[in-house]
Amino acid sequence: MSRRILVSGASIAGNTAAWWLSRLGNDVTVVERAPEFRDGGQNVDVRDVGREVLRRMGLERTALERGTGEEGTTWVDADGEVVAEFSLEELGSDGPTAEMEILRGDLARLVYESAREHAAFRFGDRIERIDDDGERAIVTFAGGAIESYDLVVVAEGVGSKTRELMFPDENDPRWMNLTIAYFTIPHVPGDNRMWRWYNATGGRSLSLRPDNYGTTRANLAIQQAPNGEHKWDAERQKAYMRERFADAGWQSERILAGMESTHDFYFDVLRQVRMKRWSKGRVVLTGDAAWCATPLAGIGTTLAVTGAYVLAAELDRRDDVAAALSEYEAKMRPMVDDAQGVPKIAPRLMHPRSRLGIHLLHGVLGVASRPTVRNLAAKLFSGQTKSPDLSSYPQHP
Repeated sequence: MSRRILVSGASIAGNTAAWWLSRLGNDVTVVERAPEFRDGGQNVDVRDVGREVLRRMGLERTALERGTGEEGTTWVDADGEVVAEFSLEELGSDGPTAEMEILRGDLARLVYESAREHAAFRFGDRIERIDDDGERAIVTFAGGAIESYDLVVVAEGVGSKTRELMFPDENDPRWMNLTIAYFTIPHVPGDNRMWRWYNATGGRSLSLRPDNYGTTRANLAIQQAPNGEHKWDAERQKAYMRERFADAGWQSERILAGMESTHDFYFDVLRQVRMKRWSKGRVVLTGDAAWCATPLAGIGTTLAVTGAYVLAAELDRRDDVAAALSEYEAKMRPMVDDAQGVPKIAPRLMHPRSRLGIHLLHGVLGVASRPTVRNLAAKLFSGQTKSPDLSSYPQHP
């Protein structure tokens, strides 16, 4: 049954939803508030069921070819000496580094380029209002247009405005007590193909990751309770990071210097999106707008592509939209609940406050990286969760 569907957000989840919905015979439009497609972003990985979805789209091989080339994860001390290592070659996709490591923008663009062959994209606009009578959603856009849809799919980010418009006061976020800044800095001799992670006292960490553009991706993190830092402007956020990391050691001076001229500074205070329901009438949530599990879960992108696929497949199987949305939630809820089960103590354990705590962490990681136990230990980093059964869904449109 063909439906007229609006997808809000040209994200990985939104583009995947548009890809499947349009190829399954629906009239799909994607609206994105940014004036043009947004490239950039840091590393994401896709594992297990997520890769199966990309395989069914015919995009898995290209996604692997566009990967960052990261070869594993190491923890280093202040001198840059390795204290623990988890190599992709030895562990396969079960460690902190997956076989499919790709920049967020590269994966989103890959799906977008394929999705726009069948779906329409409208940049520089956004949803301002939705009037839903249970049969149709009448959407008023910020640009002034008013249009009618059989379904609106909200595939925006963790701070989704449309979610708050349609589900006011229903999001009970779970704050993970971790503040992170991501940005790109120049590559220098000595940067390798490993994700290097350094712990500093005071619950701080710095990391450097390779990319496929001749630059290096940096990350600064602080384990602390939130205090509204995500609402500050970028200059205040940068000043805050300069102050907090000035004495951190290792490559902190280089990273802070690179932060000043970076073109893609992104700052967030990690919180999970906790919704009791993902649909209301003719509006449905997917991706981070529905269930952001945070990067700590290690499965956000896998959830995004899987959820979009399950949503499209269930809509394709049923004439009754409400029944399709109910089944979509029933199929995805176990995987989401599992992914969101990251204990709040995890950021604290990985970001010790004292030198003794760092020494103990390094000792534990060193033992975990030994050949006799590393395969078991690596699975703790791999983000494996309960996955929906895809056997009855389309192998390809």
